[in-house]
Amino acid sequence: MTRIGFAYNEKPVTSALRDDDDVDDVRPEEEPPSTRRDESSRLSASPARGSSERAGLSVALAAAGPLLPTSDEYAEWDSPETIAAVERSLSALGDVVRLEADASFPEALRDARPDIVFNMAEGLYGVNREAHVPAICEFFGVPYSGSDPFTLSLCLDKARTKEVLSHHGVPTAAFALVSRTADLPALLARVVPAGAERRAADRRSHGAERPLRFPLFVKPVHEGSSKGITERNYCRTPAELEAQVAFLLESYAQPVLVEEYLPGAEFTCAVLGNGDTARVLPIVGMNFGALPSGALPVYGYEAKWLWDRPEQPLRIFDCPASIAESLRQEIEDVTLRAYHVLGCRDWSRIDVRLDGKGIPNVVEVNPLPGILPNPEDNSCFPKAARAAGIQYEELIQTCLGLAADRQRVHLPRWSRADDRMAVSQ
Repeated sequence: MTRIGFAYNEKPVTSALRDDDDVDDVRPEEEPPSTRRDESSRLSASPARGSSERAGLSVALAAAGPLLPTSDEYAEWDSPETIAAVERSLSALGDVVRLEADASFPEALRDARPDIVFNMAEGLYGVNREAHVPAICEFFGVPYSGSDPFTLSLCLDKARTKEVLSHHGVPTAAFALVSRTADLPALLARVVPAGAERRAADRRSHGAERPLRFPLFVKPVHEGSSKGITERNYCRTPAELEAQVAFLLESYAQPVLVEEYLPGAEFTCAVLGNGDTARVLPIVGMNFGALPSGALPVYGYEAKWLWDRPEQPLRIFDCPASIAESLRQEIEDVTLRAYHVLGCRDWSRIDVRLDGKGIPNVVEVNPLPGILPNPEDNSCFPKAARAAGIQYEELIQTCLGLAADRQRVHLPRWSRADDRMAVSQ
């Protein structure tokens, strides 16, 4: 029987909890991204739900004081519930051997000698952390699922990702990278008035070379799972930009991506497959109308932790997205172009947002997408799969099966789901 290694990182049970937290009030897969999750911060931003305007929310958030970093280093790891669900799904295809991606992983992999590894390990330290497991698998000559070490490292660097996309003509917002506060004057020199018309030369230049226009949005360059993403990252003035960039530089000890804010609708796109057979599953649309009145249309910290509560969940996702057929085709086209340009394999999730002219722009690419098993959780890849008629177990098996086919690993119990993979909206 096929021997399947299963590489993962398990989230410490208490990693997201503080003394004032109710254990039953914390969702198993989530952590507060870089903001103290205390009672004062909850109350400061949530009482005006449904009635406050943007200015009111800004005042309320400011009243809470600075948003301070917390222990969110395990935010990308998986809960025991998800790990068990994936293991059950894989067990239908062979004998599963758990291989926790810690210091013992290389020796455990060598001893287990699996025929193939299903990889969902995010890693912990370093800018190449998501590439550690695939690199070790390659060292030992063990086939594995998903993208290779280079693509995983590339996609975790938001600036490098945007450089590659820009070079290949894939739309992405104009951007800059700030590595230290001393770089801020040079950055501000690139900013032009918001209403200024782009020159033809500006439109032809790459994303990292084009002038920038307020409003701008900033984020840590090497983080995922909304770590460091709050409404304060939306900057309308030089003072706001300088303050938030300085805060993120100090809090995360890594460069900060500064990009033009895209004002249009946002979507997330699950991709399954390789080469010409890669397909976009039903597109997930962000229903920002579910946020409190006046809130910034961004699915960040406030949306996930202040306003989306287990007792009062936000109905923020719409799948399949209610959009015109022409727009769906445009989004699918830019998604697949990004998928192929960046070298993604087997599966990935790609976030797309419309600019002021309604043109789809790639925001981020995640080659290790979240796969929470509970339909009640806001996990977009399984949500898109279910809309395509692919249930959770089949989704996991399909990802491994695609990797096995690509590497000519025989999975006797694997049967392709091409008919459902090809289903779109």
